[in-house]
Amino acid sequence: MTTPSSRFASRLRMAGLAACAALALAGCNATDSEVARKANKPLSPEMVSLLAKKDMAPSTPILVRIFKQESELEVWKVTSEGNYALLKTYPICRWSGELGPKVGTGDRQAPEGFYTITPGQMNPNSSYYLAFNLGFPNAYDKAYGRTGDFLMVHGDCSSSGCYAMTDDQISEIFSLARESFAGGQRAFQVQAYPFRMTAKNLARYRNNPNMAFWRNLKQGSDHFEVTKQEPKVSVCNRTYVFDATPAPGRAFDAAQACPPYQVAPQIASAVAAKQRADDAQFAALSTSAPVAPVKTGADGGMHPIFLAKLKERETGQLSYTQAPGRLPEYVNPPKETAAKLQADALLRADEGDGAPASTGSVAAPADPANSGAKTQPVVTAAARPVAASASTATSAAR
Repeated sequence: MTTPSSRFASRLRMAGLAACAALALAGCNATDSEVARKANKPLSPEMVSLLAKKDMAPSTPILVRIFKQESELEVWKVTSEGNYALLKTYPICRWSGELGPKVGTGDRQAPEGFYTITPGQMNPNSSYYLAFNLGFPNAYDKAYGRTGDFLMVHGDCSSSGCYAMTDDQISEIFSLARESFAGGQRAFQVQAYPFRMTAKNLARYRNNPNMAFWRNLKQGSDHFEVTKQEPKVSVCNRTYVFDATPAPGRAFDAAQACPPYQVAPQIASAVAAKQRADDAQFAALSTSAPVAPVKTGADGGMHPIFLAKLKERETGQLSYTQAPGRLPEYVNPPKETAAKLQADALLRADEGDGAPASTGSVAAPADPANSGAKTQPVVTAAARPVAASASTATSAAR
């Protein structure tokens, strides 16, 4: 007898096969067979070994996290225990603009927020080697009237509103996504942040006009860090809400007030505990932490490992730094403005000081199925985010 779960698994497998076929077909229809080769490049033996070491299968779901200030992109995958764990951190070769969201076409800003990537957004025929479209603007962006399109994560180490990797890096990331789609994942989430969402970073940027928006992003980051599950993302009242289920007969609308909604209590309580701890640390740091400049005028960032290679190219002095991939001759570093140097100095001063994104100050919530405790869902008032800290406000970024 066919069970609902087996039918669901079968549908997921079919969706994955269709996704892979679409990627392969895109290459086969191109005049250059090189496109097909790039799109279907197998995972390297080193990556297969790393997956096995971390108790992951190539077919399990992935999730991507991006941190602008640190110029890092993380790929997370589901382990055999069913939770996400960090697979690998990739240094970002180039991103453009300033810290803060993309607002309008031509502003050179790389998006910040939560984005969903389907197989149709994977581009094996990209002018920048390989790419996937972030899907900007999402429902949140549209609620603020933000404009722009073709915002990507791609290769070629050249950015105008995108997150640019080296060709070697995007090839590996593209292959990891392809394998996850083949395993049945229908879409993967990208979480794009201005920086690692620590209390220290929030204190450093406390005077930035994007702070309310960033605190809203931090709620999603907190949900992920305490659960190690992909947060369900909704938008209402022009605000992100996470892991929320609206009251019966109600729905979320990005431009309308939030309806009453509920969040599983074990998630809400764990997120609230983490936010209380972070708020206390933020309050302590805000009296003494140096304030970072709002704008640097540097037009984005580049990971130090790539800056070292460019310096090596300019001076002829070997840096003995091994960069992941080749840098094209036309790659330019960010401008060395005084504000940029100040921001970089603050970041270097804290290296090794803050908690990495893969750890949290609060343990993941207990599985209610194993605890024996009966729980009731948390019901929130309309337009009130669950477990929001006292200092969290509706995004002021427009």
